[in-house]
Amino acid sequence: MRLISSLVLAGLLLQVYSQSDAVTSSGTTETTEPATSTGADYATSGTTYADESATLTITATTDYATVADLSSLFATSNSTSASSSTGPNNGTTTSSATETVLVGTSKTTTTLNGTTTTNQTASSTSSSAQPTNTVPCNGHPSFCNRKFSNITHIAAHNSPFIRPGNLASNQMLDVETQLNDGIRMLQFQAHLQNGTMYLCHTSCELLNAGTLQDYLTTVTKWLRNHPYDVIAILMGNYDVVAPQNFTAPVVNSGLIDFVYTPPTSPMPLDSWPTLAEMIFKNERAVVMLDYQANQTAIPWLLDEFSQMWETPFSPTDRNFPCTPQRPPNQGRNTRQDRMYMTNHNLNLEVDIAGISIDVPFFTLLNETNAVNGFGSAGWAVDNCTTMWNRAPNFLLVDYYNIGNFNGSVFQVAADANGVSYNRASCCGTAGTTNAAVTATVDVRRYLLVAGVLCSFLIL
Repeated sequence: MRLISSLVLAGLLLQVYSQSDAVTSSGTTETTEPATSTGADYATSGTTYADESATLTITATTDYATVADLSSLFATSNSTSASSSTGPNNGTTTSSATETVLVGTSKTTTTLNGTTTTNQTASSTSSSAQPTNTVPCNGHPSFCNRKFSNITHIAAHNSPFIRPGNLASNQMLDVETQLNDGIRMLQFQAHLQNGTMYLCHTSCELLNAGTLQDYLTTVTKWLRNHPYDVIAILMGNYDVVAPQNFTAPVVNSGLIDFVYTPPTSPMPLDSWPTLAEMIFKNERAVVMLDYQANQTAIPWLLDEFSQMWETPFSPTDRNFPCTPQRPPNQGRNTRQDRMYMTNHNLNLEVDIAGISIDVPFFTLLNETNAVNGFGSAGWAVDNCTTMWNRAPNFLLVDYYNIGNFNGSVFQVAADANGVSYNRASCCGTAGTTNAAVTATVDVRRYLLVAGVLCSFLIL
């Protein structure tokens, strides 16, 4: 079986490269024969969408009325604060105007076996005066008083899939580096194998990045060390299994200490809290599931499509139309009152031996993740903003570190958010140039087949 898989994978690789060389500057291919099946990167059968005719009220939620006047604690200064070894990203904060100490209070949660855990984080303040905030929430002080639904975040498509030499990889840098660089949504698909949730791309034989629990443990460690950051985690339920399969990894990893529970489902735009509110209540992880979520049973596991909609997933069209795909049959007025995600990960759809898969379009990464130009991230955000009168909440990308300069996708988000971006802050290992990273990907592109064939010979 592994022998056959290796041969199929080698064939897929050869087809990818022959197709990528046939692409013209307009984004169309000279090959007109369509693929025989969809390369969708999500479940395509057995899926349903929530009925939005009624609103589910969730009682297990934070009462922000009990929190102090956050607007006075987090002022609206637009200045940014550079992080350092003693800066806010490392858990300490000072203000030149007045000394402000962010004090942690415990948040108690119940685990699956009935025991409780507590976590210390910033949830109240002690100050002798009303200071001007210099603590950056998600990198910017001005974000603290902005609602979670009023910020454009960069999302890593298939965040865990970083294995060098594997066709199914979508990122180059590990999840901790992704978060350090500014990724604020982690997206991936999970598969149930022998009672355990694994992070696999399409098939666990193609790419298995380990267990969901191990991955979330790393994310949780990062959250504990960065108390002023809010992230989203979007899990793809590829096998359309019961949502209870996702609870143990969240609880056992410790992420349960940080999950956000909304007051209702669906959540209109104005219902979302500000980043400051989420930070003060230590509810800094918005965890979503694309299919089968049941917020009556698991209030913190959000039903994705009750909270937001998406443009076409795994797109192969360089025009990146900002038209809704999922959920279908939703009125424009409803969509205008929901968050939305622009899928901006350009793919090639390949089909061989009955296996269909979408793979990243390596040779156009510099243009796809660029600030401007046809098919660029900036171009797509501008189109979406024009069409919907507001920028997307999430911009989903492959190989986020590659663009027309290091981390150009973060410049796109900064422009949409009306803030500055320090281009020297990205990406990964200090001193790595965009040209070197691009060359690495380009070389990898031609070595993948050799790697697969070597593994075939070893078998």
